[in-house]
Amino acid sequence: MKRRHLITGLALLVLAALGAGLLSRVRGDGPHGADAAGVWWLLAGWVVLLWFVLGRLAQWQGRVLGLLAPALLGVAMLYLWEMLVVGWEVPRVLLPAPHEVGDALVTRWGVLWTDFKQTAISVLAGYCAGCGAGFGVALLADRYRLIQRGLLPLAGLAGAVPIVGIAPIMVMWFGFDWQSKAAVAAIVTFFPMLVNTLAGLASVDAMHRDLMRTYGAGHGATLLKLRLPSALPFVFNALKINSTLALISAIVAEFFGSPIYGLGFRISAEVARMNVDVVWAAIALAALSGSLFYGLIALVERAMTLWHASYRA
Repeated sequence: MKRRHLITGLALLVLAALGAGLLSRVRGDGPHGADAAGVWWLLAGWVVLLWFVLGRLAQWQGRVLGLLAPALLGVAMLYLWEMLVVGWEVPRVLLPAPHEVGDALVTRWGVLWTDFKQTAISVLAGYCAGCGAGFGVALLADRYRLIQRGLLPLAGLAGAVPIVGIAPIMVMWFGFDWQSKAAVAAIVTFFPMLVNTLAGLASVDAMHRDLMRTYGAGHGATLLKLRLPSALPFVFNALKINSTLALISAIVAEFFGSPIYGLGFRISAEVARMNVDVVWAAIALAALSGSLFYGLIALVERAMTLWHASYRA
């Protein structure tokens, strides 16, 4: 085991040294693009070595060691992006290099942070409203079959409405501030929560239901002690899906009318000014915040569903 770790560590050092040398080469004054064929052959060898190292790291166990492979893959993707954009001299207006996006994120942080706070208010408000409404309606539909049969087709229709269709309407109804974006996020997140909660409530084993009836448990007791705990994985699945849907819908809604703040407004405004590095900085901030939000929900799910078979395995 120690020998395998030593080989992996040496391969990582070679990977880092070769990567640093190639990056300094493409950033220099030498030939670029097709004239630097040797660089691209070495980069191909670097990718092969990366594949070998990732295969070794993927076999390591543990909470910390298990994160090394995805972390290295993320860094490698940024490195390849930097190498190809700089090495082939791609115009900044088409695709800025990662270091340019990082510079824009630092220099425009004050503006981007204000935009993020504006968008975050819309996302959280719409997320809570949409998920809460979907969960509540699912409980009612599960209790009353008439609601379930009459509502699900309409809910499916609402879930199929495109964001670009409802966003202008919500802006006219609720104004240009965060309320209209929250309304769009609520509509988008309602249907996934409704469907997943109903599926979770229906997934309870029939034998367990019969056992509750044998004990004389009514609908409320069966719901609280058996069916809702069994539906938690489905509910958290909807919460994780909606964490990204709410962010996307709020940003898209900001394209159709917003105050002078918001990530969607910033993307639209900076594209018009050809400041593509700032656009990518806003995208990176949104992606990072969405990933953190998703990860937080996943941690809560793990804490509340440790009994589930997937965790026992």
